[in-house]
Amino acid sequence: MIAAIAPIVIALISLVLRVMNLGSIKSFIFDEVYYVDGARDLLKYGVEVSGAKPEFIVHPPLGKWMIASGIKVFGDNPFGWRIATAVVGSLLILVLALVAHKLFRNPLLTGLASALMALDGLALVHSRTSLLDNFLTFFILLATYFFVTKQYWWTALVLGLALATKWSALYFIIAFGLIAFYRAFSHHTGKNLVKPTVQRIVQFGVIPIGVYLTSWSGWFVSNRGWARDHSTNILNSFIYYHQQMLGFHTGLTEKHVYEANPWSWLFMGRPTSFFYESPKGCGAKSCSQEVIALGTPLLWWLGIAAISLIIGLWVRSFLTRHFDPAITVIITGLAAGYLPWFFFQERTVFTFYAIIFEPFVILALVFAVRSILATFKVRGEVMVAALFILIFLNFVYFLPIYLGEVITYDAWQARMWFPSWI
Repeated sequence: MIAAIAPIVIALISLVLRVMNLGSIKSFIFDEVYYVDGARDLLKYGVEVSGAKPEFIVHPPLGKWMIASGIKVFGDNPFGWRIATAVVGSLLILVLALVAHKLFRNPLLTGLASALMALDGLALVHSRTSLLDNFLTFFILLATYFFVTKQYWWTALVLGLALATKWSALYFIIAFGLIAFYRAFSHHTGKNLVKPTVQRIVQFGVIPIGVYLTSWSGWFVSNRGWARDHSTNILNSFIYYHQQMLGFHTGLTEKHVYEANPWSWLFMGRPTSFFYESPKGCGAKSCSQEVIALGTPLLWWLGIAAISLIIGLWVRSFLTRHFDPAITVIITGLAAGYLPWFFFQERTVFTFYAIIFEPFVILALVFAVRSILATFKVRGEVMVAALFILIFLNFVYFLPIYLGEVITYDAWQARMWFPSWI
């Protein structure tokens, strides 16, 4: 009962924090300028356009349809733009609790997982900004839950939704698919292997592609979409458009003031400033108002230690031939969500992309806590409680620059712990 109640209470409190003054910043925050515009077009035309002309768009439509759902219900205003991601950000906490419960079977650890997710600044900022990454993370984590419970058909469907939000979901499709194939080949031989092999091909190939194609229905039925007139064969036009999209993603090397090498993401070396102004009304001569996609520093820095532990235990698993399911899930999520970015050293990338693998950082922390409690007993409980309180206080301290509150310049400057954060 506690395992169910605690995450629900935490998610509800987090929802309040996510919707509180959600529309207080009236202008677009960071890349909202692209995604809100796309959502408006989808509502009006079913496809994205620029004036009367087709518009070249580099991300699939589903995430923008989700933003559009908020606009449809609450109107074309800042609250309407952001409410969908706020709701999804709260649901993320519940889904992470489900995954943690399946992996650890411990009410305390389940509640801890949801609490840590609720106390992270990067997750909070994403939940108050209408970008695509929060939707992507939700679908990836939900797919992880179905994968952990070996419900591969549901895994495939949700992975398709993730792919229809952002292409980076492809790495998770490959990772989960390889593990699913490995399990099939480990448990079946001969003729008994045919059925599960066909199932895995359908589950991790056909279904995600089918869902992805379905998400482009507006483009297929409209004559206003980008590259629709490239060929009389609509599939040729679709493939040509995707070749252009791929060219954009692989060739994006334009310098940006907030770009950050993946090596720095876990350290939060160069967090992305989504919004900054110097308004009046803070009671001082100089005021600041910022929304910065900064993970709660102490949480992420402890996460580095937890990930190091997980990697060490994973390597040892190959020697002992004993694989802990929790370690497998965490390593898979980190590998699929984080490692691919290291192969794009010339591409313009940002720290806020780390949100996709953040749930697995949280799970690594929870795993480490389980080890501490098992090893140090009462002393471990005191240690964990102290660290949790410090994470909570760290989160509260940075809350003004997560919520975009107007504070004095000196108060803002005090929160810029490193020059690279400015």
